[in-house]
Amino acid sequence: MVASLPLVAVYADESCLGNGREGENPGGAGVLVEYARPDGPLVRRDLWVAERATTNNRMALRSVIEACRALSRKGSTFRIVFTTDSRYIVDGMTKWVHDWARRGWRRKSGAIENLDLWREAVSAAASHEIAWRWVRGHNGHAQNEYANDLAVRAAETLCDSPGLVDSQFDEWLAKRDPPLKPDDFPATSEFRPSPGLPPAGERRH
Repeated sequence: MVASLPLVAVYADESCLGNGREGENPGGAGVLVEYARPDGPLVRRDLWVAERATTNNRMALRSVIEACRALSRKGSTFRIVFTTDSRYIVDGMTKWVHDWARRGWRRKSGAIENLDLWREAVSAAASHEIAWRWVRGHNGHAQNEYANDLAVRAAETLCDSPGLVDSQFDEWLAKRDPPLKPDDFPATSEFRPSPGLPPAGERRH
């Protein structure tokens, strides 16, 4: 099954202006999607969403939900290398959700933060084969820095993109000083998916 699915690279980041402070803190999530045509140049698309009052962790989960839903349009299924600087996402999607699901979506102690969003993320991602990859944030990683800029702009303007749109990555990259070298597109032969996700269970209302 895995070998037959097309491969895409997703780079996601989140922002929350005033995260942790009292009052409403606007936030955004930014996503850069890359895919390679068999006989053409690399194709890039952007996506961003915003919330008026939120947290960094909430927007990190939104980046997973919105990216996977956008890629699932028309029933499409992909192999995805999902790159983020959020350990909350990488550890959560590779470890925590499996433990929570085994316990009936409960923790050993205390409530699960953002439980409904975790379930949405698991549900949105479950149809794809995903390798969850962590990179250090604000460390000169071109695609991650670009996704961060998308997220910050979304938080500042409280604006959502109309789904996946043509990317401005090349124009953004050309203005960087010092210049940044983008990650190469992932090699199909090196793709190793993380363990499949558990059932999301019933959401509480």
